[in-house]
Amino acid sequence: MDFFDSEENVNQYIKMAEGFDGRELIKILKNHLPPGKTVLELGMGPGTDLDLLAGDFQVSGSDRSEIFVNRYLNQHPGADVRLLDAVTIATDDSFNCIYSNKVLHHLTRNELIQSIERQSEVLNPGGLVMHSFWRGDKEEIIEGMRFRYYLEQQLDKLFAQYFKILDIQQYTEMEAGDSVYLLGRILSHK
Repeated sequence: MDFFDSEENVNQYIKMAEGFDGRELIKILKNHLPPGKTVLELGMGPGTDLDLLAGDFQVSGSDRSEIFVNRYLNQHPGADVRLLDAVTIATDDSFNCIYSNKVLHHLTRNELIQSIERQSEVLNPGGLVMHSFWRGDKEEIIEGMRFRYYLEQQLDKLFAQYFKILDIQQYTEMEAGDSVYLLGRILSHK
């Protein structure tokens, strides 16, 4: 069972994440992506960042947790929200941008490589990725969830096969320099 397949765990996560959002990341993204473009958020959770993105873009939310998807749809009937896994991204639609905020760190390194390749297939020509990660060089399991920390040069190397890195920076979420974001533009469709 996945951590987010439990109502209790989802409630615990929502409480823990209160007051945190991707507002600063989205501000950076808006400097590179014109209003009205399509954005797929991977791992939308309760939809905090999805709501922020929706102020400027045509958004599609996704999560692998049915609980998060169903809760969001109950509060926002008719929203474009999908049950998707961040590795396979099983959709026939394409997007101008794929966004995630502290989601892809739950993947193994090999799953992240698969996800990056799949993202390159789902993006429109010239499409962007904007992802944030916990910064560091370790992996740990907390309450059954994987947390894989990355340094800037590791992310650059992983994404460089498919994306031109436009920006990769440390930032602070809870403690100084604890996070890193990557903004990239697709190189070309294969």
